[in-house]
Amino acid sequence: MTDLLAKSPPNLPEYSVSELSRALKRTVEDAYSYVRVRGEISGFKRAASGHLYMTLKDSDAVIDAVCWRGVAGQLPMQPEDGAEVIASGKLTTYPGRSKYQIVIETMELAGEGALLKMLEDRRRKLAAEGLFDDSAKQPIPYLPETIGIVTSPTGAVIRDILHRLADRFPRPVLLAPVLVQGNNAAAQIAAAIAGFNALKAGGPVARPDLLIVARGGGSLEDLWAFNEEIVVRAVARSTIPVIAAIGHETDTTLIDFAADRRAPTPSAAAEMAVPVRSELVQTVLDAARRMVGGMARLIESRRLRIEGLGRGLPDAAGLLGIQMQRLDGSGERLALAGNALLARREQYMALLAARLKSPAQVIAAASDRIDGEARTMIAAMARLLERRRDRLGLAGGLLESYSTDRVLERGYAIIRNDAGLPLTKASQVRPGDSVMLQFADDTRGAVIAGGKPRRKAAKPAPSQQGKLL
Repeated sequence: MTDLLAKSPPNLPEYSVSELSRALKRTVEDAYSYVRVRGEISGFKRAASGHLYMTLKDSDAVIDAVCWRGVAGQLPMQPEDGAEVIASGKLTTYPGRSKYQIVIETMELAGEGALLKMLEDRRRKLAAEGLFDDSAKQPIPYLPETIGIVTSPTGAVIRDILHRLADRFPRPVLLAPVLVQGNNAAAQIAAAIAGFNALKAGGPVARPDLLIVARGGGSLEDLWAFNEEIVVRAVARSTIPVIAAIGHETDTTLIDFAADRRAPTPSAAAEMAVPVRSELVQTVLDAARRMVGGMARLIESRRLRIEGLGRGLPDAAGLLGIQMQRLDGSGERLALAGNALLARREQYMALLAARLKSPAQVIAAASDRIDGEARTMIAAMARLLERRRDRLGLAGGLLESYSTDRVLERGYAIIRNDAGLPLTKASQVRPGDSVMLQFADDTRGAVIAGGKPRRKAAKPAPSQQGKLL
């Protein structure tokens, strides 16, 4: 230990860990204030705060990278694992973990090869989800009432589309002005498609029957907004049919696969959207002429047929003469038949009149019937009254036998207290209480005695024994 101290420089300054970390941070930031780093993204993640964290690597080294939330929303591309990018920013350290990292300010794909690889990987991913299936394609309306256009409000694209629509078949157009290139282009395009779909039919703003998403030609980087997932998914979700017209005929973007129809150019999209009005009018006129000519030929053929059938008919005068003779004969027979029928009806009425009884006979018969029924009713009523009288007598005798007076006559008595209420239990009186005994012929007073009797009284004869109630 003494040897190590002897070898140390005598004037070497001493740093705390924090001081050394700050010194290293200043040194790194001063030496690499702004750098451009090329590498492959690995371990990408988006924190809940909106910050982006990842590493950039090549075959020999790895460097941590961070992109703050305010910058992340302005990146021209969405970082993902495996993408080769060029990141620009400043180099700094993270003392908490003794690491150095680059704070990203801009990011772009490293070359067209990387773009094509990312495009192919994304195409396969979205195709596997079914976004490009032909079964999900919607038919394009033959003549839409309103057309929605998603494109830049300036430039030749919107002018070409409007000019082509005016030449073929003028239709009302709703324009959603958006950026078609740059950092916010994808978000604006997706929002415009969703906004058209959110319109209600019959609302203050007409809901389009067809959408055209268009942009002029450009490089793969210029057209990249139409390869972003947010735009492709918005096109696939659209309930309004979509025509994609991005770039020239040789340019292909991912929304070409998701759209219901792909047009090689914006002008071609306008031609797909509406028919040629003059051709349509000519077609309708030709159809009308053919219909009128066909109807005229049909009427002429029917006329000739009727004339031919008419020539085959017999003479009308001859046919009518025979029928008139039959009618005259039938009329004469009808008159004779009417007179004979009237005579038979008169004879039948006379016969019925002879069979009818006079009113006096009818009244007499009814009176006899009523008298008989009355006598029968009186006899039945007398028998009913007799039976009811007998039943009433029996009920009265039974009631009389159950009356209190009859019970008292059989040797019973009723014991009442001073209030005149009947007593039915021994527990209701005490020795010395005054009571009243009601017999069949009169009432007598009595006093309740206590204790048992000293001797047993002679038992009275059954006919003279009284009972108490």
